[in-house]
Amino acid sequence: MMNKWKYPAILLTGIGIANIGDWIYLIALNLIVLNETQSPMAVVLLYLLKPAAGMVVNAWSGSLIDRVNKRNLMIILDFSRAVSIIVVVLMPMSIAMYAVVFFINMMSAVFHPASRTYMIQLIPKASRQRFNALKGLIGSGAFIMGPAVAGLLFQLGTPHLSLFVTAAALCGSGLITLLLPNLEREALADADIGRFSLSAVREDWKLVSTYTKRHASIMLIYFLFSCLLVMTAAVDSLEAAFSKQVLHLSDSTYGYMVSIAGAGFILGSIVNTAFAHRLSYMKLMGGGGVAVAAGYLLYASSDTMVWAATGFAFLSFALAFASTGFETFFQEKIPVKMMGRIASIYGLAEGALVLIMTISIGIGAEFVSIRWAVCAGAIIMLITSILLLLSIRRESSPATYEIHRTGIE
Repeated sequence: MMNKWKYPAILLTGIGIANIGDWIYLIALNLIVLNETQSPMAVVLLYLLKPAAGMVVNAWSGSLIDRVNKRNLMIILDFSRAVSIIVVVLMPMSIAMYAVVFFINMMSAVFHPASRTYMIQLIPKASRQRFNALKGLIGSGAFIMGPAVAGLLFQLGTPHLSLFVTAAALCGSGLITLLLPNLEREALADADIGRFSLSAVREDWKLVSTYTKRHASIMLIYFLFSCLLVMTAAVDSLEAAFSKQVLHLSDSTYGYMVSIAGAGFILGSIVNTAFAHRLSYMKLMGGGGVAVAAGYLLYASSDTMVWAATGFAFLSFALAFASTGFETFFQEKIPVKMMGRIASIYGLAEGALVLIMTISIGIGAEFVSIRWAVCAGAIIMLITSILLLLSIRRESSPATYEIHRTGIE
């Protein structure tokens, strides 16, 4: 058993260190920009850089990921992001600094689908759902530890010190990845990267389009869950404004409510990890998705901190199950050789939808009301989750299974 989980444990350690570093980086960078510019819009621009970078990268990164050595690519990206963060620390506040941050986001947009594909190659099929549950638990732990470590570092020094710690965390993650097995024996320089070209990207788009048509029911589930994530991101953009201006919470009370959400996610991750071997990933994804939407609706319709916190805790608890179900669904249903291309191309659509829905909800909050905008987002989320659940039930029905098994579809 110990030997079986040796490499997964090493991978989870690297993921945990990187996740904590990501939270420190996010908080420190926001404070640096706000302190130097005194402009909330300058901070908002940082949040727009991430989906924008994803849209630039996702059009072609899948073609690259599926043609190179994933482990080596992950190592290169970890060290490259570390160096880039140090460059940000040394630069004055300027457009050039935003350009470097944009470049860091581009590298992160390549790293995540690459690591996702490597995980599938490393983790045995029977252990994937438990691994995903543990990964979610580590992510929720980082959600608590990252801001706490950032706060401690701010007391010891400036936010710039925190960025150096983030760079060190990424270097540590890269070194840990070196301990993992090289599952694709060819070196990065000798990989199939020679065939990575504009024509190859066009062919890959056609390949993903053909795969989507042949496996429409599976890709519909994938797309609907992605839409659910899009709506959570859009509604979350108004979280602080809703809490402060609608619920009239103080800064400390708002921070307390966010901590309750983190605790809900941790509790959900613990329960999910304990019972991962007994739960169907399809039911986790479908039922968890509806529960997440219900939690957001409770939060959106609340008038007091107690009900808002209850909604927050409930949706966070459910999100732990839904996320694990989706990760396992992706690993089980998508061919390994196409994971990078599918994740990147669908990620392009997801990034565009995040921008559109975030801007739309922001406009609704500005010209109608924050309450109306958040409630509308939660209702759209609930409708999406119900469609997701119905699609999952259809896909899981014996008749559909038989169609897939016999190759008729």
